[in-house]
Amino acid sequence: MSSGTRRTTPTLGGVRAAAAVGVLLLALGLVVWRQSRALEALADVDEVRSRRAVLEAERTELERRIQTLESRGWVLPEAERRLGLRTPQASEIVILPGERS
Repeated sequence: MSSGTRRTTPTLGGVRAAAAVGVLLLALGLVVWRQSRALEALADVDEVRSRRAVLEAERTELERRIQTLESRGWVLPEAERRLGLRTPQASEIVILPGERS
């Protein structure tokens, strides 16, 4: 070997230090990945909650509409308008006797 070119071999301490830095970077990378997954999951939860709130509002509105459409105040005028029905006079009502058990 000539005195100008000298090959150096890595020392055991240098290898350990490089391995420690590599493990540290890997651990930090895993933490970042885990945190980003958690943020994505939270965004999904927020989206589901928002969708649920919209659906509950729709359900409330539909229940209110059903109550309105089933009410006597709406059914009687619609039956008269669409079907030509009317409320009978007292003289037009016939009560039939029911069967005895």
